[in-house]
Amino acid sequence: MFSFLFQGVPSRPWHPRWACLLGLTWAMVSLGASAQQVLTLDQALQLAQVRSRQLVAQDALAQSSREMAVSAGRLPDPVLRMSVDNLPIEGPMRYSLTDDFMTMRSVSLMQTFTGSEKRQARSARYEREAEAALSMRSMQKARLLTQTARTWFDRYFQEQMQGLLQRQRAQASGVSEAVESAYRGGRGSQVDVLAAHAAVARIDDRLHEVRAELANAKAQLQRWIGDDAEQALGAPPKIDRTRLAKHQLGHEIEQHPDIAVMNARERIALAEAEVAKQDKSADWSWSLMYSKRGSQFGDMVSFGVSIPLQWDQARKQDRELSARLQRVEQVRLEREEMRREHLFEVQRLLANWRSNLTRLEDYDKTLIPLATERVHATQAAFRGGKAPLATVLEAQRMVTDTRLERLRIEKQSAAWWAELEFLIPEDLPTQVPPSSPSNQPAQESQP
Repeated sequence: MFSFLFQGVPSRPWHPRWACLLGLTWAMVSLGASAQQVLTLDQALQLAQVRSRQLVAQDALAQSSREMAVSAGRLPDPVLRMSVDNLPIEGPMRYSLTDDFMTMRSVSLMQTFTGSEKRQARSARYEREAEAALSMRSMQKARLLTQTARTWFDRYFQEQMQGLLQRQRAQASGVSEAVESAYRGGRGSQVDVLAAHAAVARIDDRLHEVRAELANAKAQLQRWIGDDAEQALGAPPKIDRTRLAKHQLGHEIEQHPDIAVMNARERIALAEAEVAKQDKSADWSWSLMYSKRGSQFGDMVSFGVSIPLQWDQARKQDRELSARLQRVEQVRLEREEMRREHLFEVQRLLANWRSNLTRLEDYDKTLIPLATERVHATQAAFRGGKAPLATVLEAQRMVTDTRLERLRIEKQSAAWWAELEFLIPEDLPTQVPPSSPSNQPAQESQP
């Protein structure tokens, strides 16, 4: 360590050809840097949305429900029936279609007429399911953006840690070489040599750990955005402000994707209760039949109507309606419990995030400058023979530890920022909780 502490770098004559070579090298490096694409956080978020199959699956589910809504609003298909009635199988007229006056070849058409209100209720149920699918898509999108942002930040800060440790290792290697040189020249001790080697070994151990975590971060980012995860990362966004913190949490939490999903589930339950109410009105079926007999007999026409006899509504239809309304109450209470839980989680995230921002300011203004000044002080003491080499190495290690800890705090702050920033997608429509079941047409006196 002695030569780099006591001696300057030897100077050499500057040759014009070196300037040309340096300029050409710098131009090539700049051209390569400009040609290399960088992956910003916004680009990673867009790639994750394009690559996601979950979002496409929810779109397909919503479209499926809309198609079912159209189908449910139509009348049931008519029933065409063709039959041979009263065909004799014994006697002289057996298996004859025309000899017996009772034998008829019949064609009938039957149609069930479902009331327009009932069909509208069934169609509305599927419309609510389509809305639930879109709410689920918003929830999955929020989680996708959060996970992608977290993995992007994870890789970014792991690379920052790796760069910091590599610089520290280069410095420690220089110290080790200087100490060995001094020891061979009889100006140092073997203890200093071992201490310098141990410092390099500790940094190498940290580098192994950081490289493994960086490889995991790259693999996780590739899971979300594909092969574009191999690109170099761009500059990170500022994490000292979030749009969620600008509004009142009581209002913002109502737009939470999970709450939106529960609102959609409550609307489905209300629609199912309305269907159960409409099912208390029976569907009538009308039929018309034309029967042809033998040429010596006259043809016949028959008319008919079928009416389901709901003779036990108190124990069947009313019970079903009551069950549907209880389901509405269950979803409503679960939504309220979820709202309280998410409100607490967001308050906790905001508190932790703001606390970490304050800690980062302390590191920048106090802890890192103090650790750096300690290194300078110990180096000066070492040059004056007032401090051992181990003190200098320990001071340098403290600087590295302090900077690494700051990166860890910033990494955690970025993860919390991602959860807050993408908690509510910007394209999520305003969600209004469904009305109480008592205000719905499905509410009736309970048996």
